[in-house]
Amino acid sequence: MLLIFLIYFAKRSKTHKISSHELNTSISDGLTEAASLHPIIDPLLCIGCGSCVSACPEKQVLGLVHRKATLVNPANCIGHGACKTACPEQAIKLVFGSATRGVEIPDVDPQYQTCVSGIYIAGELGGMGLIRNAIEQGRQAIEFIAKDIKSTPDSDALDCLIVGAGPAGLTASLGAKDLGLSYLTIDQDTIGGTISHFPKGKLVMTQAATVPLVGKVKFGEIKKEPLMKFWLDTIAEHQLNINEQETLTAITIEGGLKRVKTTNAEYLAKRVLLAIGRRGSPRKLNIQGEELPKVVYRLSDPDEYRNKQVVVVGGGDSAIEAACSIAELNATDGSPPKVSLSYRKDSFSRAKAKNRLRLESLQEQGKLAILFNSSPTKITVKAVTIEQQHESIEMPNDAMIICAGGILPTGLLKEIGVKVEVKYGEE
Repeated sequence: MLLIFLIYFAKRSKTHKISSHELNTSISDGLTEAASLHPIIDPLLCIGCGSCVSACPEKQVLGLVHRKATLVNPANCIGHGACKTACPEQAIKLVFGSATRGVEIPDVDPQYQTCVSGIYIAGELGGMGLIRNAIEQGRQAIEFIAKDIKSTPDSDALDCLIVGAGPAGLTASLGAKDLGLSYLTIDQDTIGGTISHFPKGKLVMTQAATVPLVGKVKFGEIKKEPLMKFWLDTIAEHQLNINEQETLTAITIEGGLKRVKTTNAEYLAKRVLLAIGRRGSPRKLNIQGEELPKVVYRLSDPDEYRNKQVVVVGGGDSAIEAACSIAELNATDGSPPKVSLSYRKDSFSRAKAKNRLRLESLQEQGKLAILFNSSPTKITVKAVTIEQQHESIEMPNDAMIICAGGILPTGLLKEIGVKVEVKYGEE
């Protein structure tokens, strides 16, 4: 018995040390806020069984500190919700935002309908960025819509217009076809939504999901390319009605119908499902030359920039990962680095520790230059001007990647009449 207790306490002590180290690292890195949906643990109800820690697919997001479950890596939490399901004492609730950082979330009812009758929201815009959750919400939302339109007088209008061709929108499109609804799906960009803009070879982890007309799909750990192939093959097989490069501009109410205006046409629909991303449109710098073809707002394939003079703008993980991915392809030949990372602040306080270590290594190898306290002011075909501590620096430049986040589409929602709430650590 004594030996058993000694082994138990040794394991508990080791677990505590690892979790405490992760928590202290997050605090020192300034990464104490989760991006969106995340767990809050009630220490009075938690019995320290560790079920939530084991259930979390991301690993090292939750840990046991002083025999209590603790969110030790908030920045890595992406809202799986598996921890809440696994907790035997119901000590975990999932919330948006925190006491100090609010998150804007559209107000929807349990059927995903907003305060504007006939307008529904599913997926990332509603705070659910996880692919599995987006798929499930898209499937459920179209089922609720199918039941709802039975109360609408017959007309020549579309049963549903779906805005967004990411996982939620594509699943809803499949569901609409399966249920025999007349529908059209539009997207301001291309099929796949955020997934289509992931860097080449990016590993995506998601759990099994039920997709209409397809059945249960076990994705597991899957890279961008096979995941996109799955969606494209499914779209082709079922001949879904999707218009790419068509942006929603306005929705007006006409009796029980919705008149939807886009950059290409106008449609009349009984119901509208908004399955768009939270980022909306990429945030621009609004400087001279930003309209040049060499300026993009996300990295797709690092190989396109091999041995080119590249400036990446931003201080978050997406900017750092983009700069590092390109710099790692270049050889060290003693010449000045071809890749530069420009950030307006004096440190990468929002970046994960592993990304900062990656940066430091590439900087030491002479493959990457970091320009703190700097901002681009002008872009030309062959150069970029950067202001750093009141000094203007002109640098040769072949390409610029701006990773400055996105503008939330809350303006559009408010124009439609959709209520948007700011959640401060609330369910």
